[in-house]
Amino acid sequence: MNTIDSSNILAQMRELSSQAQGVENKIDGGDQEGFSKVFSDAINKVNETQQEAGKLKTAFELGDPTVDLTQVMVASQKASISFQAMIQVRNKMVSAYQDVIRMQI
Repeated sequence: MNTIDSSNILAQMRELSSQAQGVENKIDGGDQEGFSKVFSDAINKVNETQQEAGKLKTAFELGDPTVDLTQVMVASQKASISFQAMIQVRNKMVSAYQDVIRMQI
């Protein structure tokens, strides 16, 4: 049975945290990229995460000895959480848009 490498998981969590802080700094830093560019980049990142999880699942199913179950499960959960977060942001944006539309001028 494979053991879980906690130091590897901790390193991945730190890397994700630093990436999230980088996105936050980019938004707050006054860059004039525009909201659509930032949102498009976030959608592309979610897509990449889902594709990577799919590749790991396929490799595991085909019996690739370099891929273990923990890698597959972590990648799958990352993809699921990032997709759910994207859906929540979309829902909030739709709600805000509807509130603006309902405002009387």
